[in-house]
Amino acid sequence: MKHFFEYNWQKREEWFDWCEKLSEEQLWQERVGGVGSIGETLLHIVGVEYSWICDILEKTDEAVPRHSLAGIRTLSNELRPEIVAFLTTKYDPQKIVVDHGDRHTIDAILHHIIIHEIHHIGQLSVWARELHLAPISANYVREHFPSLEKYFEK
Repeated sequence: MKHFFEYNWQKREEWFDWCEKLSEEQLWQERVGGVGSIGETLLHIVGVEYSWICDILEKTDEAVPRHSLAGIRTLSNELRPEIVAFLTTKYDPQKIVVDHGDRHTIDAILHHIIIHEIHHIGQLSVWARELHLAPISANYVREHFPSLEKYFEK
């Protein structure tokens, strides 16, 4: 499971880098599908990931305000240690978490977080092509990304 979080975090960083070449207008322009714009989609990915972890930890999360691209990257990096701390603890994957009256296992939530980001990265790829720009590769098999030690200390 940790490996897929690492993959998503690496791809997120690559998308942040990719977005640096966009104008503010391109970054925040309303688009068809998703949650609106490229910037809002990145913020949504970060916010949803953290919100679900807070649900698992039975911790209240605060609304994530709209930021600049640099602010979204910083927020992502600031929230990550808490997520890593959870993922590196022993937890019961079958423990039930109640979210707005719905019941989910921790295992199902973690899978959802991973799939959610991959889904939105697909949207970013479509929007990249609409801008006539090459998207970030989503090739999991051929990508060489850092070892788990980058995020998960032994």
